[in-house]
Amino acid sequence: MSKGPVMVSAEETAKNKAFLEQMAASGTERYIRRHSKQARWTHGITIIACILLCISGLFVFVPALAAAAGADTVFAIRMSHRVIGVIFVIVPLISAIMAPKGVKHIFKNLFDRWDSDDKKWMMLFFPYLFMAKWIHMPDQREVKSGQRFADGMLWFAGALMGITGVILLLGTTVVDVGGAYGVALFLHDIGFLLIAVFGLAHIFLGAGIFQPYRGTAKLMFGDGTVSESDALYHWGHWARKEIASGENVIEKKA
Repeated sequence: MSKGPVMVSAEETAKNKAFLEQMAASGTERYIRRHSKQARWTHGITIIACILLCISGLFVFVPALAAAAGADTVFAIRMSHRVIGVIFVIVPLISAIMAPKGVKHIFKNLFDRWDSDDKKWMMLFFPYLFMAKWIHMPDQREVKSGQRFADGMLWFAGALMGITGVILLLGTTVVDVGGAYGVALFLHDIGFLLIAVFGLAHIFLGAGIFQPYRGTAKLMFGDGTVSESDALYHWGHWARKEIASGENVIEKKA
């Protein structure tokens, strides 16, 4: 938790200056590994499947669109919706089985307690999007407070869509699920609404549409590393721990 300005001695200042000059002279810059290759692939496949499911789902569940597309087209879209839905469910499950510690780490971050820095960050969030030059945000841990809420809702909505999707698939192909079909269909629509809202917010921020988040798309669609300066700017508490341990710190040519 931030306690105010950090006092730096003259000796430490000199060391920092010497280090920066040395890095500049060597033509390298320090980066921190943030996302593994498996995490990036899982995220990429899942998000593509999710977008395709949202698009195809509109044609399946909105009568006006179905009528405009025609019966043959809707049938093809319906079949693709089922296939993509299986991918949407199976890929994260396989990834979770391959890396159970990673899943535990994700949920530990999602349900981490909020401190004063987290609350202040949320209060400043919307002004910060448009006035980043004039607003100093408090340091954050590995996952920001607002991101913990938004990502938590996406996890919930994704699980809801996956479970209800399986029930709907089984109810139309294998067994008669009776009244559970209508309930599953209603909850499936609720899950779609949640994903539409929180997914769009996730895309807006993750794609770097707002100035403070420019370049963050490279975290998941690049090599999974973040520059030391950006890490300190966005996730100060986490970055300092990583820098202190040195385990995930690498150097690249500037």
